Amino acid sequence: MRTTVSLNGVIGAKVKRVDAEPKVTGKAKFAADLYFDKMVHCYLVLARKPHGILKGIDVNEALKIPGVVGIYTHEDIPGKNQLGEVIKDMPCLVPVGEKVRYYGDVVAVVAAETLEVAKEAAERVKLDIEELPAVLDINEALKDEIKVHEPTNVPIHKKIRKGELKKGFAESEHIFEGEFYAHYQEQAYLEPQGVIVTPDIDYGYTVYGTMQCPYYVQKSVAHVLKLPLNRIRVIQTETGGGFGGKEDVPSFVASYAAVVAYNTGRPAKLIYDRETDIQTTSKRHPIKSYYRIGVDKYGKLKAMEIRAYMDMGAYATLSPIVMFRTLVHAAGSYEIPNVKVDVYGVYTNKIPPGAFRGFGSPQVLFAVESMMDEISMKLDIDPIDFRLLNTLRKGSRTATNHLLTESVGAVATLENAREISNWKQLNREVDEFNRIHTDRKRGIGVSHIFYGVSLGAAGQHLDASGAHVQINADGTVDVRIGGTEMGQGAKTVIAMIAAEELGQLVEKINVHQPDTAFVPDSGPTVASRTTVYSGNATRLAAITLRERLLKLFCELTGASSEDVFWGDGKYVDRTSGTEMSFEELIEQAFMRNVKLNETGWYETPKLEWDAERGIGEAYVTYSFATQIVVVEVDLYTGQVEVVKAFTSHDVGKALNPEGVIGQIQGGFIQGMGYALYEDLKMKTGQIITDNFNTYIIPTIHEIPEELVVDIVEDPFPQGPYGAKGIGEPSLMPTPAAVANAISRAIGKRVLRIPATPEYILKLIKED
Repeated sequence: MRTTVSLNGVIGAKVKRVDAEPKVTGKAKFAADLYFDKMVHCYLVLARKPHGILKGIDVNEALKIPGVVGIYTHEDIPGKNQLGEVIKDMPCLVPVGEKVRYYGDVVAVVAAETLEVAKEAAERVKLDIEELPAVLDINEALKDEIKVHEPTNVPIHKKIRKGELKKGFAESEHIFEGEFYAHYQEQAYLEPQGVIVTPDIDYGYTVYGTMQCPYYVQKSVAHVLKLPLNRIRVIQTETGGGFGGKEDVPSFVASYAAVVAYNTGRPAKLIYDRETDIQTTSKRHPIKSYYRIGVDKYGKLKAMEIRAYMDMGAYATLSPIVMFRTLVHAAGSYEIPNVKVDVYGVYTNKIPPGAFRGFGSPQVLFAVESMMDEISMKLDIDPIDFRLLNTLRKGSRTATNHLLTESVGAVATLENAREISNWKQLNREVDEFNRIHTDRKRGIGVSHIFYGVSLGAAGQHLDASGAHVQINADGTVDVRIGGTEMGQGAKTVIAMIAAEELGQLVEKINVHQPDTAFVPDSGPTVASRTTVYSGNATRLAAITLRERLLKLFCELTGASSEDVFWGDGKYVDRTSGTEMSFEELIEQAFMRNVKLNETGWYETPKLEWDAERGIGEAYVTYSFATQIVVVEVDLYTGQVEVVKAFTSHDVGKALNPEGVIGQIQGGFIQGMGYALYEDLKMKTGQIITDNFNTYIIPTIHEIPEELVVDIVEDPFPQGPYGAKGIGEPSLMPTPAAVANAISRAIGKRVLRIPATPEYILKLIKED
């Protein structure tokens, strides 16, 4: 572990998660746990057709069921019948006479006294839909013969144009090509989507729910109800996982419930069952990609040409922003003088994908890292050496021509991964295993990635966050941030930052659930940005408070400020030995009317970006990672076991090392699931793997016995104490590393993920 403990002993130390006790004892309150007097339960009426015209809605039989309060359609929406964070191309409730565009389109919402009655009534609502031919494949959609939306199925195109591509290929000794496909992935959060919308005498309506972006929800509900923002209050309940799946989707869920609350005047509770959740909510985007890469005789990359087609499903949702990250990461963590990238967003009559950990980059990183592996094999260059020859380093320029001047830990992660895996010995062990086994073969896969931290040039208008810190009369501290805790450990890191700067104990600091009534819009909790943005905002507020406390301590004791230590719940004059507990100092502060609340606001400098050429500063900084995976393949069944894994991440600075390791372990397992098991299946636009009996995710039994995690630290000066993001990079190298390991084990290139046993057997049997 390459990390150091700070002067005051909190940052970098081992601490207990601040939300651990309520979660393990069952005291934590999730959306499903909340109840309000006179509350109605909601259930959705889905179109259950991939494409068609809604001709009519018959609710008569459903309304006859005792306990049904009402059934609400587009006619009951007081505001705009529009959803969509980037492009408002999705109806809240499909109007009669308009198009149904995918199986999970919502046509009506049932409200009833019990959930059971609401579900029964939803099943009795009869829909008259004139079916239209559906486009269910990217290649079919590209023909533009069947239109999902007018005027075209390919409305979005993003590109990079760096250097001179023809010149780069002319200078290349070797040219390699490849075609790849990465499928859907379900977020598989433990807690399904859920909200309660209740009329509120102070705010109009208060929304309680499981979510990542309270401010998105606030705007969506206000839009649908035709109310100003100050009449909508959003409070995040405890959230049982998100992984991107609770970025924009809760805005839709809350809008459905809000229509019911508005029309009934009663609290409306909408909790998805697992089948509804999987059938209607966003996934990772499927991406087809085509690569052409030129290298010189020494193995240096000279040119890269990429085309990628992203399946957006029936509605754009967050796809335009996801596409930006796909664009920037498509060429990988490498210095390439000549780059051409084209990414296209394609409408189909399928479920609309959206945000998922990695946000459009794991799909193309799988492709580019497969190409890197193939090239290193063909040129007979060690895969780590090949990446070291071409990786980004200080002074390099990325595919978007972004000059990297600081916090570039790419080389360090490659060298560290080689060290912790005992690389040469590992290769000898695999060679020996393969020599003596005929029915099973092992392979070693390497992947090397980078990740742009923050929302980047495409979303920098949202890249700012606020925090409010208040010290109470008893010395306890309240911290409120706009970022959300969804299991990643954000509350613990924020509490550690406040404790580090104030000198109070971590256990005396309460990081509250986000509440739009208390903290200004702080952007979404995505893009591995919470530690940098909410952390810096908290730190700025805490520093201002500490300066006041330090001044007071010096006035009371006669100490010189430079001689004062703060930490462990006390302030100490190192010269005289005089000390005061934090509580004693706060008591004196209250007696003297010292201001003990403060706000912090953090934003990064604006990025220079040319959207027409895709050239410029794409992100404020980048995290880097290298991973080595050993797999064992059963040649008769196609089954794959991940035997060992070694992963090294540059996190800038590990503020909470235990939390960082936990993130990396969890990300690895989720990435392994994407690579091997998670095969979402559809039939005529309907997901037929809509529960965890049929959609297979990894369990504890699939975790490799040897999973070695190590951290390198190349501090980012603008991050709190040098920290960068880790939430998404933890997953991103794994699909490529696993695929490369399988390819080396069977001697055939894996061109799609998930690499299911059926697919692997097909590869093995090919001539």
